[in-house]
Amino acid sequence: MAYLLQQLANAVPLAALYATLAFGYAIAFAVTKRADITYGAIFAFSGHLYLLLAHFSWNRLWLVLPAALALGAAAGIAGGIGAGVTIGQIVMRPLAKISPNAVIVASLGALMVLMEGARIAADTRELWLPPFLNDAVVFWHADGFPVTLTLIQLANVAIMLAAIGAGYLVLARTHWGRMWRAVSDDPLAAELSGANSARVFVVAYAAAALYASICGVLATSHYGTMDFGAGLLFGLKVVLIAAAGGHSNPLRAAAGAAVIGFAETLWSGYGPIVWRDLVIVAMLVLVLVMSRRERVVP
Repeated sequence: MAYLLQQLANAVPLAALYATLAFGYAIAFAVTKRADITYGAIFAFSGHLYLLLAHFSWNRLWLVLPAALALGAAAGIAGGIGAGVTIGQIVMRPLAKISPNAVIVASLGALMVLMEGARIAADTRELWLPPFLNDAVVFWHADGFPVTLTLIQLANVAIMLAAIGAGYLVLARTHWGRMWRAVSDDPLAAELSGANSARVFVVAYAAAALYASICGVLATSHYGTMDFGAGLLFGLKVVLIAAAGGHSNPLRAAAGAAVIGFAETLWSGYGPIVWRDLVIVAMLVLVLVMSRRERVVP
């Protein structure tokens, strides 16, 4: 029983990460209507910027660790948002308007630019953060087996859930949220009603980049580093996990992604871990295929 509770506890941070990533991805997908692996690249890119600036602040500016981490986190989030705005404005919006399928190809090019840029900036060195907020919080004891999570895991979960809640309120209660829904349903009709669909597109892409950047910084803080190949891995994974709840609704996409996080962790705890990714990806592909709706063309 204690082992099961520990696995469920371990699943909470991963489920929160997947849910937040899927929530942000669905905001951008609503206006692009195409799979976009650039999102995973922004996630990894922000993590790399966080590492680079934190190391620079610690080794060159001689800042104390909290200040170095804060400066690195600010740089990571700002850099991720900047990359998202640039890619959304210059690359994705023109392509989505002229040839939507080209968004998929362009996303691969943007991913390669961001990944290689981060690798070159780091001089192909894998940087690591020192452990912090790693004290264990014990939730339950049973036969000498404590069920625990670390402070950084709990902090990450709280921040991610707050980000999802704030995003939902913005989409549901604000004027911009209404314009976003209108543009995602029919950009031309939204334009005829007075909405600036181009601005909504770029802001939606920037909002998605904000979620990816926050997740990149928090994941890097938890794991201590960010791999150079994480952009492609998470780009593909987010496209699939967001499909578990449906790409068209950010909150449902987040809920479906959270379920995948729990399933992945429980498989790691009870099943052969070598088959984990294959089983999870196969299940996600099946869900994506079964939920696909073809439009009837008269």
